[in-house]
Amino acid sequence: MSSQWEYLLKNLGEWHGSFTRFSPQGKFIEDTPTIVSLEGQDNNTKIHQVVRRFPPGQPPQDLVLDYSSLSRSILFFENGAFSQGSMQWGPFSEFGAEFGLIEGDRRLRLVMLFNADSHFDQLTLIREKLAGSNAPERPPLTVDQLLGEWQGEAVTIYPDFRPSDTCSTRLQVSLLDNNQLEQRLTFGDRAIASTATITGSIVHFDRSDPPVQILLFPDGASCNCPVKIKPRQRFVLEVGWLISPTQRQRIIRSYGDKGEWVSLTWVKEEKC
Repeated sequence: MSSQWEYLLKNLGEWHGSFTRFSPQGKFIEDTPTIVSLEGQDNNTKIHQVVRRFPPGQPPQDLVLDYSSLSRSILFFENGAFSQGSMQWGPFSEFGAEFGLIEGDRRLRLVMLFNADSHFDQLTLIREKLAGSNAPERPPLTVDQLLGEWQGEAVTIYPDFRPSDTCSTRLQVSLLDNNQLEQRLTFGDRAIASTATITGSIVHFDRSDPPVQILLFPDGASCNCPVKIKPRQRFVLEVGWLISPTQRQRIIRSYGDKGEWVSLTWVKEEKC
C-alpha cells in the first residue's frame, strides 16, 4: 500500500483543463473549464484536493476532498496512471469507472458510466495540463493513426495486491475495405482476432459478445467498452491515449463473469 500512495503523489499539482461531456455515441454535449489541484500536506501523508468548475454563466463550483488513505476501488501504476471505479457490476444498479494517464505536463482522464439497465450511458473526457505549462493538446484521434503494428509491454496489477504480472504485447490493426477493420492482439500467451465496422468516429465490434464499441476523441483519446453489459460474461473497460504518432498508452479495467473487478492493466506500446 505504501507504494500505491507514492504512485498517487505523481498526480500532485494544479491541473488546468476541462470536463467535456459526450453522448454514448460520441457526440459533444458540453464543455466546462476546470482547475483540479492536489496538494500534499503533513510531509505528503495527506492530500488536499480541490476540484473547481467554471460552468458558463454561473459562479465557480468547488468540491473539496481531504484524505490520507486510498479506497480498495482504486489502483495506481508507478508513473501515476490509475483507475478507480465500481468493484462489482450487478443488474439494476449504476456502474462505472474513471481512468487517468500521465505524460509529461499533461494528464488525460476519462469517466464512463452505465445506467441501471446496464447500457453505456455517459462519458466525460478530461484534458489537463499543469499550471504554467504550454504542452499542446494532441490532435483528435483517427482510425488511420491506429493502423499498423504496435508492440509493447503490459503491466497488470490486482485489487487483492498479489504480485504484478508483466508481458509483451503485439497489436496489428488493418483495414479490410473502406469501412471494415481487423484487429489481431497477442497478449502474453493469448491471441485474439476480431473485426469491426467503422462509422465515423465509432468502431463497432458487433460480432463480439457482448457487442463492443471504440469511440475516438480529441487529444488522441479513445474509449473501449461494451454497449451493454450482460450477466455471466467477462468484459473490459479501456482508455487509450496516442501521445505521439508512434507512441500510445492504454489502461484496461477487467471484470470477471460474475461481474467482479479482477485486474488493472497498463500498456505502453510503439508503432513498428
